[in-house]
Amino acid sequence: MIKPHRRSPVNGIYSRYIKRLIDILCALLTMILFFWLYGIVALLVRINLGSPVIFKQPRPGKIDPKTGEEKIFTLFKFRTMTDEKDENGKLLPDSVRLTRFGKLLRSTSLDELPEVLNILAGHMSVIGPRPQLVRDMVFMTDEQRRRHLVRPGLSGLAQVSGRNALAWEVKLRIDLEYIERISFREDFKIVLKTIYKMFKRDPEVNEIDICDDFGDYLLKEKKVTLECYQQKQRHAAELLKNVS
Repeated sequence: MIKPHRRSPVNGIYSRYIKRLIDILCALLTMILFFWLYGIVALLVRINLGSPVIFKQPRPGKIDPKTGEEKIFTLFKFRTMTDEKDENGKLLPDSVRLTRFGKLLRSTSLDELPEVLNILAGHMSVIGPRPQLVRDMVFMTDEQRRRHLVRPGLSGLAQVSGRNALAWEVKLRIDLEYIERISFREDFKIVLKTIYKMFKRDPEVNEIDICDDFGDYLLKEKKVTLECYQQKQRHAAELLKNVS
């Protein structure tokens, strides 16, 4: 069972109580102030990509202390890809289906706006490790999965430190650094950096929107065997079958 270190900030008053209150207030304020933006983006997605306007995907959330396992939730985002398929009916690679309009949404993080619903539902926080895919989670070590001791975030320390330009191991290490120093001050600094990067539009970061899944990366780098890779992919598929 994955547990926080005894004196970890994860067990502190801010992390356990104050942070959740701030999340709810920020999510409600965002929806009230930017309801018009939601409408505009939804309309543009409908015109450029069709329906559905909202993209839904299972993601691993915070670890349930009773089971020691991640609770899988449905993530909401504005759609950024088409549904183009090959002659066999299989979806084309993400790099092909990601449109110019979709890239714009991602680079400005406007595709993330619906995640305030996840925050209100208690699945996510404003700041925390970004929720990865279930098929990424199964390749993480127990130490790396400690990132799930807190709610995943709309933005996080790894996001403002390089996003997908970071190697997988570096990104996961930064997530662990964050959970060991959670505080209001740390979260506020990440919020400010997130806003700065949204407007800066750094091409070296914002153009790197698609990267290999963690398992594919490990296999490519020969850090796992093909047998191990296939076994963990089957495990991910089994976990997703149990998602209601």
